[in-house]
Amino acid sequence: MSDRRLISSGSSFEQVAGYSRVVVDGEWIFVSGTTGYDYSNMTISPDLEVQTRQVFSNLQQALAEAGTTLADVVRVHYYLTGHEQFEKVAPIFGEYFGEIRPAATAVICELVDPATKIEIEVTALVRGADR
Repeated sequence: MSDRRLISSGSSFEQVAGYSRVVVDGEWIFVSGTTGYDYSNMTISPDLEVQTRQVFSNLQQALAEAGTTLADVVRVHYYLTGHEQFEKVAPIFGEYFGEIRPAATAVICELVDPATKIEIEVTALVRGADR
């Protein structure tokens, strides 16, 4: 029997696009690309730094639903829409991951929603945890 568990955000887009917000598979937790939308009211700030902080809030909530925290993140991918943005948000990354120090990659690309300036996905490993 599989230890695989799917966690949904409740978004209809997950069904349409065929993905899960979070996949828990044994000790591994995979969180899909996360944006800076405030899901409580479905708004997004035009400010990059505000979006970035909201992304981390959303990530923390998703990880909590999977029974873990940012402290267990071993890999992070940052997706930004412009080179100049990295310098603005790198200090925010450091606020959240400065002590954790996961392996990281930053990619400059176009994102699906034009209002979105940043998207972050993480992979966490929780050894011996009972979730």
